[in-house]
Amino acid sequence: MDFDYPPEAEAFRAEFRAWLNENLTDKYRGDGLGFSMEMSPDRVEVLREWNRLLAEARFAAIAWPVEYGGRGAGVMEQVVFAEEMHRSGAPGTLNPLGLSNIAPAIIAHGTDDQRQILLPRMLSGEDIWCQGFSEPEAGSDLASLKMSAVTDGDCFIVNGQKTWNTLGHLANYCELLVRTDVAAPKHKGISCLLVDMTLPGVEVRPLVTITGEKEFNEIFFTDVRVPISALLGPLHEGWRVAMTTLAYERGTVANLHLGLRAKIGGLLKAAKENGTARDPVVRQSLARIYLEGELLKLISERAISDAIHGRDLGPESSIAKLLWSEAEQHLGEVAGEVLGADANSGSWGRDRVYMRALTIAGGTTQVNKNILATRVLGLPKGP
Repeated sequence: MDFDYPPEAEAFRAEFRAWLNENLTDKYRGDGLGFSMEMSPDRVEVLREWNRLLAEARFAAIAWPVEYGGRGAGVMEQVVFAEEMHRSGAPGTLNPLGLSNIAPAIIAHGTDDQRQILLPRMLSGEDIWCQGFSEPEAGSDLASLKMSAVTDGDCFIVNGQKTWNTLGHLANYCELLVRTDVAAPKHKGISCLLVDMTLPGVEVRPLVTITGEKEFNEIFFTDVRVPISALLGPLHEGWRVAMTTLAYERGTVANLHLGLRAKIGGLLKAAKENGTARDPVVRQSLARIYLEGELLKLISERAISDAIHGRDLGPESSIAKLLWSEAEQHLGEVAGEVLGADANSGSWGRDRVYMRALTIAGGTTQVNKNILATRVLGLPKGP
């Protein structure tokens, strides 16, 4: 690791902190968008209003180029932004997937019309976006997707199913991967479409998780007519567009330690208050999870250092994701030691159930281990 907070990053911190102090009221504070089944339309509109405030001050997507409403912010400014949002308890934007993952693909591969029409509405929160990537038989092996799109005049006719779709029940646009050439090798016959979710033939079915939340959705497309103008990038080159999207998704791992370490700090405080910290076995468990949180922070800083010095994001993202997934599991176990039956209710009760999903979300544990085996340890690929 080799970086400090440069003066421009600290100047940005001072500006952003002052803006938060002036604009972040209790009206907006909370867990952000979330996926609760009970989220009211009123809360969505409050978050949309917050999103507009961020956008008007050019804080909604600081890494975007200035010409599209961003600040062209560097890596350290983005780190400072995440730290200040976390410190203040500010909710995120209404459109996290659109701003962080999908917009960079539109900026890189889109037409002028696509950029001029879609990006401003995405930035303000007027449109919410989702990603239509995974299918029932194409998750980690994304290139096995089968959703078809055939041309018919000035439209694609789209048929198939997507699953594990985040925000699909709220989204009105979808970055959709489809197979447009069934004869090509599986990575070559894919195209990317920017689909209006209100088109006839699109059906969204929420998947209610064990926590009672609508985090994921199934989306069914039946003879959906999508205009040819919705094609993002060249025909049959959707895999390249998808990799742009996923590169930005994986780039967010540098912030994973913020939430984890906050929860660890809360558990340490609870252990001191209820006396369980005096138990040597519990102390050992607390020490272990504390060190895992600090290790995740160091790995994240290593990834940040690479980005600052112009190096491509290496296996650090896979290491960080793997460590985060495992640390979250350990944290849930230690919470049981510290809190006893109280760990099965409230936010801890929800988190202890949900933590199992973190071995899958954003890249499965098995896939990350394979990446580390081949790219770090130099082991041969499996059969």
